[in-house]
Amino acid sequence: MRGLPTLLLIPCLAFAEGAYLGDLTWPEAADRLDATPVVIVPFGAGAKEHGRHLPMNADRVFMEHLVEVAVTRTQSLAAPPILYGWFPAFRDFPGTEIEDATVFQDYVYLAAKSLVRSGARRIVFLNTGISHATGLPIAIAAREIRQRCRVPTLVVSWDDLETDEVAEFTEQRWGGHADEIETSINLALQPDRVRMDQAVKAMGRPPKDYPGYRPGVLSRDRNDPGHAEDGIRGDPETANEEKGRKALAVIERNWLAALHGFAAEPLPSADRTCSF
Repeated sequence: MRGLPTLLLIPCLAFAEGAYLGDLTWPEAADRLDATPVVIVPFGAGAKEHGRHLPMNADRVFMEHLVEVAVTRTQSLAAPPILYGWFPAFRDFPGTEIEDATVFQDYVYLAAKSLVRSGARRIVFLNTGISHATGLPIAIAAREIRQRCRVPTLVVSWDDLETDEVAEFTEQRWGGHADEIETSINLALQPDRVRMDQAVKAMGRPPKDYPGYRPGVLSRDRNDPGHAEDGIRGDPETANEEKGRKALAVIERNWLAALHGFAAEPLPSADRTCSF
């Protein structure tokens, strides 16, 4: 973002850049957790259907890219990722789903709680799903960490980062999953695993034009209004690597802006035991 500093500068901070928690020794981790402005808890499906043309690792690869951006361009500390999640919309397809949303929510909460207990001051939950899907249980876990542990939290989902600027170079009328933009991003990040010869246009139902949250589903049942035999919503045939790089530039700027803004949030007196 124009005018955004490369690093999240905190007075007297000894570290010039971020780090991966798993790369550190425990004494190094203790120092980092106590000093770093932001600890990231990244979530991305290790295996979730993305049509016949994209690998099931698409969310994980996208998540790893954003974590790398954070570690190399800010002073953030990245915790090990969560690769299993709650994906009711994709239950008709193979994948790594935790079917019980409460179990997933509790897992996210307890993972974050362990980081708070170890010294984390602010926690960002990176969700490479959308806010009204995997973002729902993650947001509840974030609220509980904020309330129980008195530690500021932030949930950043895909739809927080893919702003209207991306629509300026998008050709499809609408999308939503394994579509033009997601396929373009994968062409930029892992082109060797994208099978454009298997990409098909599958627009599905148009977006609703009335208020409210309507849970979506990609169903293999032809009698279901959410039928999506190929597991696609959108037009991946219009994807290309250039669009992917443009989309990533927008997403990266918004991601860094979120980290920069949150790192400046005031810190309450933390109860790092989170004992109730």
